Amino acid sequence: MDQLSQLKEKLSKERPASWENLPDIELYKDQVVGYMQRQHTLEPEDAQLTGAMINNYIKSGLLPRASGKKYTKDHLAYLTAICALKQVLSVSETDLLMKAQPEGKDAERFYNEYTMLLDESLKETVDLINESMNREDLARMAFKLAVTSYVQKLLCKKLLDILKI
Repeated sequence: MDQLSQLKEKLSKERPASWENLPDIELYKDQVVGYMQRQHTLEPEDAQLTGAMINNYIKSGLLPRASGKKYTKDHLAYLTAICALKQVLSVSETDLLMKAQPEGKDAERFYNEYTMLLDESLKETVDLINESMNREDLARMAFKLAVTSYVQKLLCKKLLDILKI
């Protein structure tokens, strides 16, 4: 299937920018919102971010305050992870998860860990795709991925509950 080949290719190659390739210049909020679109090319809906959301992340302590009205590489790194994690976790759960990471206070270390885990997970998932799969195989794989996602989300939330104690 041509669609499977294209999907496999996309999942194999498209990634958020590495730490070294994040902009070194400070950005205004509207520029940050636009930049997040480029960070999430695999699923552009994941990058749905508004200025109000950034303000809420700052108010909740999930994201550090901007220096003046400008956002740094650190903000871009944290927001890239937040935009992905919010697909699975609430803001408070994301905050707990990020603060529990040993490298959570160091944006570069945190971001490198995030992108490494994302890369590993994408590679593992891509390896499951076989271009010769038929519709039945695809349905079975989609079902298995959905159940696995449910179990992993459940376990993640239980582990976060333990971390709250």
